Amino acid sequence: MKQTLIAERVFDGEHFHHNQAITIEDGRIVSFDRASDVEPILLAGTLVPGFIDVQVNGGGGALFNDAPSVEKIKTIGQAHARFGTTGFLPTLITDEIEVMRAAADAVAEALALNTPGVLGIHFEGPHLSVPKKGVHPANYIRRISDEELAVFARNDLGTKVVTLAPENVAPEVIHALVECGVRVCLGHSNADYDTVIKALEAGATGFTHLFNAMSPMDSRAPGMVGAALESQDAWCGLIVDGHHVHPASAKVAIAAKPRGKVMLVTDAMPPVGMDDNASFELFGTQVVRRGDRLNAVTGELAGCVLDMIGAVNNSVSMLGVAHEEALRMAARYPAEFIGHRQRGVFTIGARADMVLLGSDNQVARTYIDGQLVYQA
Repeated sequence: MKQTLIAERVFDGEHFHHNQAITIEDGRIVSFDRASDVEPILLAGTLVPGFIDVQVNGGGGALFNDAPSVEKIKTIGQAHARFGTTGFLPTLITDEIEVMRAAADAVAEALALNTPGVLGIHFEGPHLSVPKKGVHPANYIRRISDEELAVFARNDLGTKVVTLAPENVAPEVIHALVECGVRVCLGHSNADYDTVIKALEAGATGFTHLFNAMSPMDSRAPGMVGAALESQDAWCGLIVDGHHVHPASAKVAIAAKPRGKVMLVTDAMPPVGMDDNASFELFGTQVVRRGDRLNAVTGELAGCVLDMIGAVNNSVSMLGVAHEEALRMAARYPAEFIGHRQRGVFTIGARADMVLLGSDNQVARTYIDGQLVYQA
């Protein structure tokens, strides 16, 4: 079905345009002219490319680790669509191999069913560093084996991201993962600078939630943070919620990295899209929401209740990032990281994944493949 949308303002991923028409057919943008054979839909607000979140543990009360299924993935996707996310990687944190296989099966089925928003899967662990585990269960952290490699090598999972600690995974194994289509991110790691550099040389291309759960930068020991900031080629995910990273540190990262190499992530947990008193259990530990912060009863930060439009607006208000750059950090840059260059921008042939923002910069509508999936 062909349709034409005309918005007061349109951000195409690079520039703003006023009273711009976008004509969509079969889920893709086919023209920036008004189609003569359809009645246009007039939109009050700003139409922007849909947000892409490469680290989504849960939402809408659902946790991906908790009995992974297509229905659970749908629930998570619907919860995040309310906040402008049109593409996401369901993220499985450190768990036993049976749960990893179940998660892979669920994502493969979701992709086969064209479940809205699902782009692939992110395995955050289990090959991490115990000293930097955060809330990941230590009893499931382990060396990589043929069992995990078989899961990572599957060719029915769409975009595959694996977060690992390079001190526990040899460069030749990282190279092998890259060769079978995995985007390797480094994180939850106590690695020294030289070990990180070897992992990058082996093919790692990203850093998971920069600054959090990784060896810090010191004057004579740059650590993982120093290597991440130095790298001109690797992408860094950044949690901008005011709790995980001090605004000054986030500003330094954005200033140090080349344009396009810092992307917003939520690290979202089940309470996203739920009421303020929502709590949940993570591997037997109670996690409690206090406002916009999640803490395990043991004290650690336990993921986020951050959503993507919140991350965009926080980047503007807390970090002084220009609105258009914050929008790129939420859409275009993560799309480039995962190799989906037909997303995150409005160009001819691009996916019609779009978000309408109201005058308050909150989400009024979300479209995936040109279909309205959320309206405030």
